[in-house]
Amino acid sequence: LCRNVTMRKAFLKHVRERLLEMRRQTLREISDDLKEGREGAKDEGMDTYDLASEERDREISFILTDREREKLQAIQEALGRVDEGTYGICENCEGEIAPARLEALPFSRLCVNCQAEREKEAKAARRFEDERTYRKLSATDSDEENT
Repeated sequence: LCRNVTMRKAFLKHVRERLLEMRRQTLREISDDLKEGREGAKDEGMDTYDLASEERDREISFILTDREREKLQAIQEALGRVDEGTYGICENCEGEIAPARLEALPFSRLCVNCQAEREKEAKAARRFEDERTYRKLSATDSDEENT
């Protein structure tokens, strides 16, 4: 038992260091993106195509920044779980998350089985929404044909 506790402490120390490094890297990327955005704001001598391209690049940058913000939040929450002693425990079934999964995705909240189940449910919900949208569009097409 003592050996397992020691191994767990060493593992959590390693995880904490890795998460902190991921957080530093993500913050650096966000900072670089913001700096690039400010430098790219100078649009003298640009034609309409250049301005449109610049605007698209800026939109992509904002999307990436949102993704990076979500990643930062996931990292911060994982650090919180390390502090609480709940890191590596599936939030759904309360089983242990495989160490290989945690190594690949250190901020995982779910074990592989629960994650797969959640993705299957999300896919079914999307399919249901797509079918509803298609039925609405089909009904609208029929209404237009009848007029």
